[in-house]
Amino acid sequence: MSAEELLGTAGVARRTVDAAESERASRLWWDADADDYLAEHGRDIGEADFVWCPEGLREADARLLGDPTGLRVLEVGSGSAPCARWLAAQGAHPVALDLSSAMLRHAAALGTATGLAVPLVQAGAEHLPFADASFDAACSAFGAVPFVAEPERVMREVVRVLRPGGRWVFAVNHPMRWMFSDDPGPDGLTVQQSYFDRTPYVEIDGDGRATYVEHHRTLGDRVRDLVAAGLVLDDLVEPEWPEDRETVWGQWSPLRGRLFPGTAIFVTHKPHP
Repeated sequence: MSAEELLGTAGVARRTVDAAESERASRLWWDADADDYLAEHGRDIGEADFVWCPEGLREADARLLGDPTGLRVLEVGSGSAPCARWLAAQGAHPVALDLSSAMLRHAAALGTATGLAVPLVQAGAEHLPFADASFDAACSAFGAVPFVAEPERVMREVVRVLRPGGRWVFAVNHPMRWMFSDDPGPDGLTVQQSYFDRTPYVEIDGDGRATYVEHHRTLGDRVRDLVAAGLVLDDLVEPEWPEDRETVWGQWSPLRGRLFPGTAIFVTHKPHP
């Protein structure tokens, strides 16, 4: 049974969603969808690999976090934690945090299967249950940030738990994708709504309760959130679609990928006092 069927999804609404409703919907959605998501995309993300995005950019090649050896690294919105396990294999000391108990169950099982078990923590990204300055770096590959109502709080929380000089690198849907439908084919090349419309995308059940929520921020919004939290933006990576890549991954496809970006990766650090 699909997540939509399990949750009784009955339609789509465009309305405001507060932090509590958004968090509840995300927890329910990923608990319901974990099995299907990993059955469909498990091969794409790997069991112990760090894939930043559907364009196939890997941390092994990009090195956006630098040398992770010996670093205590927090993965925010880890899902089944393949990135954290890859970091562990590189000599880092990762901690994988996710909202979904179902995803973390998969993470635990894969940790055992690969021999790369990492500490797992269930919590939301807007309230990180860690002490100040307890991590050397933090990362997120499409985890948490697009699904929270108040991403500025995530940025502040990450800054709080980072040590001075620590990097925070996160990947999200490229903001310009908001203008288009999620169709990977020709219909997904036509602008459907305003880039400046920040009303969340919300799927609802028969009683109007949110079952899935995704939030939009413009590039300017993302930069302002980072700067307001005290972070320094070092780079904004917009991975290009590889010429020989024929993968279709949700809304990502060779057709769309060769025309406009699908992913934005923000590379930042917490400055020294």
